[in-house]
Amino acid sequence: MPVESGSSVAARQSKQKRKSHSLSNRRTNSTEQDRAGMQRDMLEGQESKLPINVRSNLLDLFGQIEREFENLYIENLELRREIDTLNERLPGEGQAIDGSDLSKGPLKAKASHSTSQLSQKLKTTYKASTSKIVSSFKATTSRAVCQLVKEYVGHRDGIWDLSITRTQPVVLGTASADHSAMLWSIETGKCLLKYIGHAGSVNSIKFHPTEQMALTASGDQTAHIWRYMVQLPTPQPVADVSVSYDDDVDFSDKDETDGDADGPSECPTIRVASTTFKSHQGVVIAADWLVGGKQAVTASWDRVANLYEVETSELVHTLTGHDQELTHCCTHPSQRLVVTSSRDTTFRLWDFRDPSIHSVNVFQGHTDTVTSAVFTAGDNVVSGSDDRTVKVWDLKNMRSPIATIRTDSAVNRISVSVNQRIIALPHDNRQVRLFDMSGVRLARLPRSSRQGHRRMVCCSAWCEDNPSCNLFTCGFDRQAIGWNINIPALLQEK
Repeated sequence: MPVESGSSVAARQSKQKRKSHSLSNRRTNSTEQDRAGMQRDMLEGQESKLPINVRSNLLDLFGQIEREFENLYIENLELRREIDTLNERLPGEGQAIDGSDLSKGPLKAKASHSTSQLSQKLKTTYKASTSKIVSSFKATTSRAVCQLVKEYVGHRDGIWDLSITRTQPVVLGTASADHSAMLWSIETGKCLLKYIGHAGSVNSIKFHPTEQMALTASGDQTAHIWRYMVQLPTPQPVADVSVSYDDDVDFSDKDETDGDADGPSECPTIRVASTTFKSHQGVVIAADWLVGGKQAVTASWDRVANLYEVETSELVHTLTGHDQELTHCCTHPSQRLVVTSSRDTTFRLWDFRDPSIHSVNVFQGHTDTVTSAVFTAGDNVVSGSDDRTVKVWDLKNMRSPIATIRTDSAVNRISVSVNQRIIALPHDNRQVRLFDMSGVRLARLPRSSRQGHRRMVCCSAWCEDNPSCNLFTCGFDRQAIGWNINIPALLQEK
């Protein structure tokens, strides 16, 4: 009777194992649909606060992880069988080794290498699967409530600030380090007007509450008021610029193209301001209108804020007390209150409701630069800082914050929606996150390799009355972005 050689036996066993592995994979694949169907049937009988589509998505992801580990388990069994086969062959060749002793010879090297490969594959699979679960879950939420609608491109340098007009027609205004401010059609993304009266970076822009006037602050140590008149173009059908949110998030710090956008050549230009405020000795970093629009306040790196009469340009008050450069100023929408923030880690509340006196309160709730502090429509102040926190304060009792939001990156100029009181946080790490007033995170604006900001996000602004875009952001990547936030869905997810 012919006797099989050791190599023939090994080849036959290896072929049988491959066949067994193939059959196992077929059985696994053949039951996937049945298993998925059973899982979805089980969903209907279980109580959960998660929407059915989110739960189904999670089950699919967990199913994929389970199948990956099943395959790895089968491969592990095959490796063990190969070790056993080698041990059976080695005694015939005079190299008997105990199956449990893998401490010497070439067998040790092979077993160690195989074990190392298996361990690395397990780690890689686990990390990829876990990352996919987290990314897919976030993408599901972002896809449901946040969508990029329009990009506003035309500045030649970073955009520090943006604002929405409070009179008709409603347009978007941007302030840029390229020494200009621009007005944009929200619907078409077309530049309607360009102001180039400043000799330095334009650091902020705010619109008059009742008239077609803009207030801009600049690095040339001045603040300007200039009048504008724009005509909205005929809206064109909005192209769907949204992309799949299943794309891997791009965390690379890639730069934009070298070509500078010159903006539309037909954009009208204003070169001269109607009013100029010149009292500061340093960069004017921000400016805002007091309620009624008859007075304006400016904040500067010279550590003071100034209050002016708009009609006469007269300096009414010099607000001193901050120990370091100011970073922002904001006025209350319905009362004569001003809040200023500073690099000295404080923000100050100035009260001008009594014409004869003005009081000031100092708040020391942060441990690093306070980048902005803003009023809400009610009785709250929200402050953001480079210490990576945002704090919500009650104007009636500001001894301690009523809510604290902790983040993973410095926070820039924040905004709070008027109707729903949702806080939009622009970050240094290019993210924009949404929170409610109690500090609960609601969503993160989607950002992938093909959409979203590619550099630091400097500012956010809400426009809840606009049906297409109700949140705007701008950054140092030279663009502003209009987003549609499905607020009812966002609050339902909460």
